[in-house]
Amino acid sequence: MPSSASLSDRAVLAAVLGPTAVGKSAAAVALAERFDGEIVNCDSMQVYRGFDIGTDKPGREERARVPHHLLDIVDGRTQFTAADFAVRAAEAVRAIARRGRLPLVVGGTGLYFRALFEGLFPGPGRDAAVRAALEAEVRAAGPEALWERLQAVDPEYAAKVGRRDAVRIVRALEVETLTGIPLSVHFRGTAGYLPDFRAVKIGLRLESGALARRIEERVDRMFAQGLVEEVRGLLRGGLEESAPPFKALGYRQVLRALRGEISVEEAVRLTKIDTRHYAKRQMTWFRKSEGIAWFSPDDLEAAAAHIASQMSPP
Repeated sequence: MPSSASLSDRAVLAAVLGPTAVGKSAAAVALAERFDGEIVNCDSMQVYRGFDIGTDKPGREERARVPHHLLDIVDGRTQFTAADFAVRAAEAVRAIARRGRLPLVVGGTGLYFRALFEGLFPGPGRDAAVRAALEAEVRAAGPEALWERLQAVDPEYAAKVGRRDAVRIVRALEVETLTGIPLSVHFRGTAGYLPDFRAVKIGLRLESGALARRIEERVDRMFAQGLVEEVRGLLRGGLEESAPPFKALGYRQVLRALRGEISVEEAVRLTKIDTRHYAKRQMTWFRKSEGIAWFSPDDLEAAAAHIASQMSPP
C-alpha cells in the first residue's frame, strides 16, 4: 500500500505496551483472542533462546491459544539490535495482516517500539578508534560516568536509557562525536517501518504500589521456578557470562551469586530493586510517546472498546 494513503485507508495494528510485570502478555492474549489477532513480541530479551524464566516468556499454554512471533529467534551469543527487530517485526506484521488477522505488537522495550514506528537513525557506521576509547572509559570509570557526559550533550536521549546501559550510551556518544549532532536529533529525522499501518497504541499501567507488589511477586516466582538453575544450565551449555542476554534483570544478579559475590537471597533483593527502577524508566519513556491510550490491566473491557472504536476508518 503506498505511503501516501490517507489515515483511513491504512491497515490497522494494535500495540500493547507498558512497564515490566504489569501484565502485558496475559492482556495481549485476551485481546488477540477477541480480535482474531496474532502477537509480535517486542521484548528485547524474549528473542533469545533458553532465556525463559528470567524474561517471563509466554508459556506453552499462551502460545497454543494465540500465535506468537519473534520469540526464541536468536542464540544467546548474538547481539540482536533494534534495527534487527524493526525489520523482522515489520515482516511479521505484514504477514499477519495478509492473513486477515490483527497484528498486536506487545512488549516493554521502548527503543524497539520507537524503531518500528518512528524509525532509526541509520548511521554513521562504527568507528573503531572512537568506540575503543569510549569502551575503555566504561571499563575504567563505569557506564554511569559516560551517562553523565551523555546527559550533558543529549539530555533527551539520556533520559530514555539506563545509567548502566553501556551499549546504548557508547553508541550515542559515538554518534555525537562523529557527527556533532545528538542522537535524539537524528532520530527525529527518520521514518518508521510501517507507514502504511495505523497503530492503535494501548498502554497498561498501575499505581506505583500495585506495580511494586507485582514486581515482588514476579521476582519471587522467577527464583522459585528455577532461575538459578536456568543460568547454570546456560553456562554449562557453553554460553559465556559476557553474552548479551546475561545483562538482563535477574540474570546478571544470579551470575554474581554463582560467582560467590553475593548470596542468592541478596540476588533476589537486588533484582527487585533494579526491576522497580527499570519499570520507572520504562514509564518515563512511554509517557513521552505520543498517541498512547492508557488503561488498567484489570479493565480490559475498556481497552478492547478503544481498539474496536479504532478498527473502522475515522
